[in-house]
Amino acid sequence: MRVGEAIGLDRGDLDSEQGLLTIRHGKFGKSRQLPLHASTVEALLGYLALVRGQCSRTPQGSSMLVSTTGTRLIGNNASAVFSRLVDDARLDWAGRRRPRLHDLRHRFAVATVLGWYRAGVDVEPRLPLLSTWLGHVGPASTYWYLSAVPELLALAVQRVDNATGGRP
Repeated sequence: MRVGEAIGLDRGDLDSEQGLLTIRHGKFGKSRQLPLHASTVEALLGYLALVRGQCSRTPQGSSMLVSTTGTRLIGNNASAVFSRLVDDARLDWAGRRRPRLHDLRHRFAVATVLGWYRAGVDVEPRLPLLSTWLGHVGPASTYWYLSAVPELLALAVQRVDNATGGRP
């Protein structure tokens, strides 16, 4: 999800029975549903219980992700907290750009495609699915997430070598 989409979630957007999260009013006003792993549903339900029990105030409105005062999160504040968490975790990003909250979205895209390659799946027909999960118009919008990722390039080269017997 984009940061704004996550912040825009309401408690009613989680269908814990079906394991679906509905993103309303995404980019270009589009909505979509994301399938969730059972552990993610469990974590979200735990978070919602925690908010009900420990929030200094009852959550105001229907927001899923709330501040300690019960109000909907603000994007800049979420990014600032993430930055502090990066510092607290003492993550090493030497030689690279400092991690940002949005990088989790990029990592999801790359990890998904890596998983497909490693499982021997034909990736190209699955790219529209990944594009839908990311809320992109189509695979062309998703390709830039995947470009210049050394892990993906190595797997692509290996597939070409396997298909051609290593011949140029």
